[in-house]
Amino acid sequence: MELCVCESLQKEEQKITIGLDKRKWGRAMTILNFGDIKGVNLKKICKKAKQFCASGGTVKDNTIEIQGDHRKNLKKFLQSVGYAEENIEII
Repeated sequence: MELCVCESLQKEEQKITIGLDKRKWGRAMTILNFGDIKGVNLKKICKKAKQFCASGGTVKDNTIEIQGDHRKNLKKFLQSVGYAEENIEII
């Protein structure tokens, strides 16, 4: 019986950028860009991130969009989920 550590290794190496985008009527939208990823369930991460920020959001392509300015909160959230701090960049 083998144990797969692929997911934890992928989290440590994954580069994530967190940015802010202005939408219609000046509303803020926090964008998490995961770049080229394979094997990561973005819908599951999005659901947990929305609960953490108490906000709405969606998954589009390789990005997660959360309503409002939650850049600092999402960095803390990603660290608690297991992503390395040095690989998370706030733009």
